Amino acid sequence: MPIAILALALGAFGIGTTEFVMMGMLPNVAGDLGVDVPTAGQYISGYALGVVVGAPLLTALTVRLARRWTLVGLLVLFTVGNLLSALAPTHETLLATRFLSGLPHGAFFGVAVLVAAALVDPQRRGRAMATVMLGLTLANVVGVPVGTFVAQSVGWRWTFAVVAFIGLAATLAVAALAPRDDAGSSATGSLRAELASFARPQVLLTLAVVVFGMGGLFAAYSYVAPMLTDVSGLRESAVPWVLVVVGVGMTVGSVVGGRLADRSTLGTLAGGIVLVIAVLAGLAALLHSAPAAIALLFLLGFASLGMGPAIQMRIIEQAGGAPTMVSAGVQSAFNMANTIGAWLGGLVIAAGAGLRAPNLVGAGLAVVGLAFLACSALLEVRQRRAAGAAGAGPVDEDARVPVPA
Repeated sequence: MPIAILALALGAFGIGTTEFVMMGMLPNVAGDLGVDVPTAGQYISGYALGVVVGAPLLTALTVRLARRWTLVGLLVLFTVGNLLSALAPTHETLLATRFLSGLPHGAFFGVAVLVAAALVDPQRRGRAMATVMLGLTLANVVGVPVGTFVAQSVGWRWTFAVVAFIGLAATLAVAALAPRDDAGSSATGSLRAELASFARPQVLLTLAVVVFGMGGLFAAYSYVAPMLTDVSGLRESAVPWVLVVVGVGMTVGSVVGGRLADRSTLGTLAGGIVLVIAVLAGLAALLHSAPAAIALLFLLGFASLGMGPAIQMRIIEQAGGAPTMVSAGVQSAFNMANTIGAWLGGLVIAAGAGLRAPNLVGAGLAVVGLAFLACSALLEVRQRRAAGAAGAGPVDEDARVPVPA
């Protein structure tokens, strides 16, 4: 595996850490800045909003630039955002720096997987892309628990400082190792075709599945630290270890989900969302039991990230040969889920419903996601029948749309 891909994975590791670590250290940040936990949940939503805005905007602005320098610029922006977060003096300032840190997230992953694929032979491209995304998965196994421990031990500002250092290291590594002759698309029509792919009904339905299906995860996971300490009765020092368990669940889910997605993207998505609904309902009922809560959080990570490969495959299948922008759009949708889930979870806590309530909110969001998936499946059946009636060529068994013979 080319070492440049490992440099990209390092960048993915830093980005994944800063995205999810706030969930583990939320009480620490809230206490230091003098806000309550529901208000502190805005730091999660602020980052997610940055991803939602930055993914399509920065992808469009950099589509004609050399990918190497695009990646370097995005990592510089990421590093600066985290350094400013470490220095943020007030609640409002931290909200702004979290938004800034989120801007390069989606565009980075969109470009990084393309660069990784170009560095290897065609038969190894899937593994190259998976290696880049492994950095994001490992962030949940290593980066988030360690970052939470650092926040509890020496202060949350040091966590952001460490992430900024990782960003700097990734910037230097990508600048030194990424291919120098890998230019972006210079065709004016290319960007037009990429944007036009968002008008496809199946693309929009798949993005809606991401927003609401993953929104269920974030409604609960955003407040995992206070749920574990205030309801499950765990000590604060135990929270990082529980986050390790969740990260392992996410890692296992990604591996299993990738294999299942090769068989059926629709089936994998349906099974994942149903499992998320069941797990969140179980958390609402059994949160008082620490062993049950830990086991269910493992399953929540497994089910949520297990849908990731199926989501990416399905959106590319439905993009009509213009996958770059919709691929970045998945990151926007994922972080819209983060924004909506964290906001609604904090809303019910602030209303006095208690720390079990975000789990029920999350289950409700996932039900909506399942409804959108059902609409996508019904549309797919209609497309398949129409293709058959018209005597079209062979139909992909999952996308249910005509493909070249």
